Parts: sequence; C-alpha cells; structure tokens
Amino acid sequence: MDSAYSTVPKNSYVELQSHNDSHSPGSPPKTHAKLHPFDEEGGFLRSSKNVNDSDDGIDNDPDLDFDNYPLIDGGSQSGSGISGAVFNLTTSIIGAGIMALPAAMKVLGLIPGFVLIILMGILSEISVELLVRFSVLCKASSYGEVVQYAMGRPARVFLEICIIVNNAGVLVVYLIIMGDVMSGSVHHVGVFDQWLGNGIWDQRKLVILVVVVVFLAPLCVLERIDSLSLTSAASVALAIVFVVVAFVIAFIKLVEGQIEAPRLGPDFGSKKAILDLLVVIPIMTNAYVCHFNVQPIYNELEGRSPQKMNRVGRITTAVCIVVYAFTAISGYLLFGQGTESDVLTNFDKDLGIRFSSALNYIVRVGYILHLILVFPVVHFSLRQTVDALVFEGSAPLLESRKRSLGLTAVSLVIVYFGSTMIPNIWTAFKFTGATTAVSLGFIFPSLIALRLSKQGGGLSSGEKFLSWLMLILAIVVGIVGVIGNIYSMESHSE
Repeated sequence: MDSAYSTVPKNSYVELQSHNDSHSPGSPPKTHAKLHPFDEEGGFLRSSKNVNDSDDGIDNDPDLDFDNYPLIDGGSQSGSGISGAVFNLTTSIIGAGIMALPAAMKVLGLIPGFVLIILMGILSEISVELLVRFSVLCKASSYGEVVQYAMGRPARVFLEICIIVNNAGVLVVYLIIMGDVMSGSVHHVGVFDQWLGNGIWDQRKLVILVVVVVFLAPLCVLERIDSLSLTSAASVALAIVFVVVAFVIAFIKLVEGQIEAPRLGPDFGSKKAILDLLVVIPIMTNAYVCHFNVQPIYNELEGRSPQKMNRVGRITTAVCIVVYAFTAISGYLLFGQGTESDVLTNFDKDLGIRFSSALNYIVRVGYILHLILVFPVVHFSLRQTVDALVFEGSAPLLESRKRSLGLTAVSLVIVYFGSTMIPNIWTAFKFTGATTAVSLGFIFPSLIALRLSKQGGGLSSGEKFLSWLMLILAIVVGIVGVIGNIYSMESHSE
C-alpha cells in the first residue's frame, strides 16, 4: 500500500523546531524538523549540514512541515508525575543493599558509618544531576547514548556490560535473601520452618524457583517502567515499615538497657578487620546506584525537564539517606558484633521484648514482599540493556513482544542459577561494589561531565572540582576494594 510517510535513516536524527508564522500572528505555531547526520563515533554532528543528498527514497527536505503529517501527535503522551518518578527511583535504590548496611556499620563503627551514608548519598545525587544535565544536552535517550556521545562506541559497550553485571548481581542477591529468609540457612531458621516445621519448603532452590515463576515473572513481563509505579509505591511503603519496626525495637531495648555500647569507630585489631574495612566502602557504593534507571524514568516523566528530574532525585536521596541511616543504626544496635551480612537472617530469634515473634515475622515477610516488588524495576533496566547490546539496530523492544518475552525468560533463568551458586550477599556486593557500582555511579558520570563540559554545558569551577573528586575517589575505592577482595579470598582459602 502506498504511504505518504518515510523513515529516518539509522545514521541520522531529527531535530524538531517550533516557530510562529509572521504573516499570521494569531495562528498556532508550526512544527518543523531538520534531519542531521549521526557521527560515526556515535555522537551528533554539530555541523549544520543536512542529510539531503541520498537517493534511497527518503524524504530529505530539511524543513519538513510536521503539521501536514497527521500520524505525528503534537501532544505528549501522559507519563508519570513526580511522585511516581520518586517511587520508581527510590525502588531502584532501596533494595538488597539496605540489608548489608548494618554489617557495614559494624565494620566502620557508628560515627564513620553514619557520615559515610550521608556522604555517599550526596555524591550520588550530584552524579545523577550531572548525568541528567548532559543527557539532555546530547539529546540522549539512555545512559549508553550519552556515554557513546562523550567517549565513543567502545565506552558504551563497556558501560552496558557493567549494567548487565551489576543488575544481574543485584537480582541474584534478591533471590539469595528470599531463599535464606524463607527456607533458612546454615546458622538461621527460615520462616517456613518456624511456621510449618520441616518439609519440602526446606529446599531453598525449590522455594526460589516457585517465587520466580509465580510472583516475579508476571511482573517482569511488563514493558513500561511507569507500569510499575504502584508496585514501587507499595515496595517503598514496605521498606518504611521494616525501618520503623526495626527502629522501634532498637529504641525499646535501648531504653530498657538491653543494648551493649556500640563501637564508635573502626576496628584495626586484626587482619580480618582490616580486610573487611577495605571492602566495606565498595559495598556501600552499591547502596545508591540507580543511574541505569535514571534515563528511563526521565523519559517517562510528565512535562519532563532537568529541573523537574533534579527535584525527583533530591527527594529520593533525602528519603534514602533517612531510611539507610535508621536501618544501619537500628540493625547494628540490635545485634552488635553478631550482625550478619544479611541482617534479615538475624530476625529469627527472640528479641527480648513483647510480641517478639510477631515482629520478627512482620520484618522478614514484609521485606521479602518489598524485594518481590523491587525486582521487576531492576530487571527492566537489565532487559533493556541486554537488548541494546545484543540486538542493536533492531526495532524498539516495545514493538517486539516476542523478543521482550524471550529476553525476560533467559535473564530470569540465568539469575536463578546464579542465586544457587553464590554463597551469600556479602560476597556478591563486595565484588560488584568495587567494580560495576563505582563505574556506573561515579566514574562514568564524572567522565561524561568532564568530556562534554566544553560543548555547551560548561561546568563551574565547583562542579569541575566535584567531578574530579568523584572520579579520583571512585578509582581509589575500586582499586582498594579489588585488592581487599583478593586478599580476603586468599585468607579464606588458607
């Protein structure tokens, strides 16, 4: 069938421009488009030359009048509001990382741990704002596109590999926590054992498989991240319930004098303590990494603008700092030197207060439900990144239901098998924290800002200093974390 519409070549992009007709002041503004070539390195050419010399049937008129093209909607599709964006971004941040914070507090001590939670949150928010600012400058629709614009195609491939490894690792951690809490571990009793006694539910792998198939898969097949706004709101509410209950328990025990005095600073008294200290900061970098979901959330933000997204980021950061601080301090005060890498597993014993058993169940089951609702948000970014890397140049994932379902199925199978092979969340976090987390959260945003600051988005002297500071700190933390991990592995092997 003949069509009046034409396609845009892959090596070009369309810039929309709106202007008023000088001959008819009262008429509505007309929308025009200019077709620009796309750089071989993946950047947008800043030349004003139009792509109008091809003979492949493409309409190369440099001033296309889009008012005459009825299939192009002049309005914008309704997206999520600020509250929905805050819920989605908060859900991207508050996941399994919160469970490792009390153990990190045990290693660092109360004061350094509290200061580091605040400092990491502030630095993460600065890096998010830099990422949004330069993504808009580049007209990029994803984290990968702005990296490619700033540093070329190889850097984008490396970034996408980092996102895949980081997100797959986080999802593996979610499943490990679900298995440990519901079926138990070597040193702790599971919820099912306490409810029902010994049975088939003791099979940790089987329980995780049922959770994946029955609960996670239906949520993961959703194709738009704003479809998860309600589940994200519920997950944030469940996380807050966990924090409030843990804080109330810690406060009651503190008033009754049942809590030992916490250590205020780090312990340098043994080789193990020093090794833990080397890897704990990379673990804390995991706590705020959400950068892979910033662009999808921004793209679906109603009336989007950098200022509006910055507001979303600052609200989210404030919420996360409060939640993290209360969780880390409460968990460490409650369990002291006995705090496990996954603090949820500590809630299997008598807490020494009234209604201890009921509170234990509320904390553990509530947070498992939280992780079930968080899982699809992180999985969304994993699926999108794998698609961009493996099926580059194909139709958008929204237009290929079969490809979307296939990627969802394959990723869930891989994550499931990963959860059956990695022993605990501390092992997973200390490796991803020292490598992919520092890269996604701090190294790439700093490099983007420094590389593109001379192309229309100049940094102030303070912003440039912060960018260099984040870059240097991230590299140092990554190197120290990797060295600490290697020494830790050697110590365990001995």
